[in-house]
Amino acid sequence: MDTHLWFAFVGTVILLQMPPGPDSMLVMARGIGQGRGTALFTVVGMTLGAGLVQLPLIALGVSSLLRASPLAFDALRWAGAAYLVWLGIRLLSGTKEDLEVDQIRRVGPLAAMREGMVANLINPWPMTFMIAFLPQFVDPTRGSVWLQMLLLGATQKLTGVLVLGTYAVASGTLGEWIMRRPGIRLWQQRIAGCCIVGLGVRMAVGGGAGK
Repeated sequence: MDTHLWFAFVGTVILLQMPPGPDSMLVMARGIGQGRGTALFTVVGMTLGAGLVQLPLIALGVSSLLRASPLAFDALRWAGAAYLVWLGIRLLSGTKEDLEVDQIRRVGPLAAMREGMVANLINPWPMTFMIAFLPQFVDPTRGSVWLQMLLLGATQKLTGVLVLGTYAVASGTLGEWIMRRPGIRLWQQRIAGCCIVGLGVRMAVGGGAGK
């Protein structure tokens, strides 16, 4: 992959992962209620554990699609851009009531890791987002699509460890403060929505970030 494109991907994916979402809400709830250790185990399950299942499926599926039909690969990119715009609009239209967080039962560290992995796998959003987002940074002229997808997916999971790990460490103090202030979380969500809509439009107009 082009180094500049990869760094652009890293910056973009970190920006998109920073605003509070379902995964970060669960991590903060774990940290506030059960400590940083349990929250960090939850992060490992959500990112590295789930990635062992998700990344091979996505990399093989997208590379197979490109070999079968380059036009279908472009269609996937366009559909992905449309999905990102729709996702951003949903974030922009959110309300304070949508940000309510339910109390969760106490679990041990290993159970937290297992439940974090399961929560990420059964949630269709992470897989859908990766299918929509990762191909935008793939350039078929620069080598194996499968390897590029695997690299991008692994990078996203590692940045997820960084971002969610920060939530886990901060959850005892800053996390509790944010969760008690729906207004702040709402503005974070709206800023993320603007970023995602802009990214989707950029991808639709430019035919993908790799072009």
